[in-house]
Amino acid sequence: MVPKFKPSPLRIRSFCTKTVQQNPHHWPIKQITKTNFNESLSEIKNHISSSDFIAVSLQNTGSFSSPWHRVSTFDTPETAYLKAKFAAERFQILQFAICPFKLQASKVIAYPYNFHLFPRDELKMGMPSYSFTCQTSYLTAMAKEGFDFNTCIYDAQESTVKVRMGNPMAVDHATKSSSSPALSVADTVFIERVRSRVKHWKNACTDSDIKTEAALVTSLRKIVLGGEQFGSRPSMTIDVCSERQVQLVLKMLEDFSDVLVPLIIPAKGGGTQAVRAVLTSSDEDKHLLKRELQTFEFEQNKRVRGFREVIDLISASQKPIVAHNSLNDFTFIHSKFLAPLPPNMNEFICSLRLAFPQVIDVNYLLKDIGPVKKMTNISATIAYLKNRFFAPIEMEIPNQANENEGKIHGHNVVKICQLFGKLCSILKITPDAIESSDDFLASAINRYANIFYSLPGSSQEPTNEEIRGWTNDKRKVSCEDVVFLWGFRERISAGILKNMLQGSHEVFAEAFNVRMVDRSCAIVVFGKPGLSNTFKNVMNSKEVSGPLREMVSDGLKAAGYETYQRVCSSGLWESALADALDKALASHNCLSEAAYETKQSEIYLSNELINLAEL
Repeated sequence: MVPKFKPSPLRIRSFCTKTVQQNPHHWPIKQITKTNFNESLSEIKNHISSSDFIAVSLQNTGSFSSPWHRVSTFDTPETAYLKAKFAAERFQILQFAICPFKLQASKVIAYPYNFHLFPRDELKMGMPSYSFTCQTSYLTAMAKEGFDFNTCIYDAQESTVKVRMGNPMAVDHATKSSSSPALSVADTVFIERVRSRVKHWKNACTDSDIKTEAALVTSLRKIVLGGEQFGSRPSMTIDVCSERQVQLVLKMLEDFSDVLVPLIIPAKGGGTQAVRAVLTSSDEDKHLLKRELQTFEFEQNKRVRGFREVIDLISASQKPIVAHNSLNDFTFIHSKFLAPLPPNMNEFICSLRLAFPQVIDVNYLLKDIGPVKKMTNISATIAYLKNRFFAPIEMEIPNQANENEGKIHGHNVVKICQLFGKLCSILKITPDAIESSDDFLASAINRYANIFYSLPGSSQEPTNEEIRGWTNDKRKVSCEDVVFLWGFRERISAGILKNMLQGSHEVFAEAFNVRMVDRSCAIVVFGKPGLSNTFKNVMNSKEVSGPLREMVSDGLKAAGYETYQRVCSSGLWESALADALDKALASHNCLSEAAYETKQSEIYLSNELINLAEL
């Protein structure tokens, strides 16, 4: 059992902190595009191999389409994952920064790289994404930072389709069908016609008398028989109209397997365009051709895989990955580079751990140093810790940036390294502060790994029925005591809505609170158990009276947390939460209520209101 570390805060600001690079904007971060990707790959591989950790940071085309689509403090881990899943499937990655780094005493040695990517479908052999969603505010912020969209788009003009299109591929066992279906009359006619062509072409290529013919006669013979060259070897292309014909041709070519090597030519829209037979001169030449094909396919796969190669290097290293917003970042990474996202959080974590066994979110480490005020970004968090704790961290970044390059991007990934190093120092889990060194470091880091959605002030992974608070000034309530309310007039504030509810019914005589989710919906939190059910029953009955009856007649509606869960699980991502809740209620009879039952559990809310100006 690893003990929980209790840092001793020092209220005196340290003036002894030394950094090799004082200004984050002057950090030398190597910018990687298509033009220098291949030459940088071996260098990146070496740095990953020699690192202790790898920090990652993504710049996406967006993260949410509507205010309530954001992962919020009233979300359970499950609804938070469903929101992150929706964003990852909707938006794309434009920049992917990685930074292999080492921790040596109070020094962080970092090797940052920032990859400029063009949106494409990595799960379909690197095919480009012909359409994708962008969030205007994200693109505006990137433009203000000087992001060069031409670098991203120009370097993607050489479509990966050209790499694959028309390039013959060796026939593997998966391509060949193990079954031998009965031949129809049409199949028999087709295969005998092709067999005859192949036989005459092969004989023409190997007949010594024909080799002495004039060049014109030889050219005419090639046109008639369909002969051509595959490198220095004669070859013949056999057009096919279906995958069945592909299997028939491959089966027939087995009769000539002593000298012929079959190849598959992919079609533009998928499937097979033709089968090409290549004639070899001997067994040795046949084996040489197969080795050439393997080498050629490896190089083509490498070009098509692109940045996927870096993801595989990180995965193969099995090094701990450090991130600042792990749920958001790794739903994107899983969706774009590993596989389609699973339907729920548990399956997602299981799938992700197969590729990345340890993912550490610096936000979770922050919760172990005591109450931390709300931070808006990494820089603000570092400044706060610097003023409160004596934990000097020296940043050493070997100068590896591209020569004569303009704007440098990807600073966040280095800030994550710096923040992680500072937190490790404060929590006393750096190797130099631990007698048992690496073994202790590994076990200490383990307790912070693979927690993608945590509660304020809690070091335990939350259950699916727990909700975070907005700040550390929080109180515990139950999911059963939360009611979603909508149908009120627009532009109403939480305070005004609370005043309207007070005195409208006896359930509001007890303590309750109101929070806005978006402009169309609010949540009501009852302080006394059971009042939420009473309120929902009253809202759904004919016994409602007084001011509440008037509000109901004006369109006021209420639903429990299970309806909100149904909204997220069913993918009802309307622009307004009120519209999504209406649809969920309308389809209520078609769904099993048990599937969305909310168990009794504690949630955390605070006294801070959501800022509607941010919505």
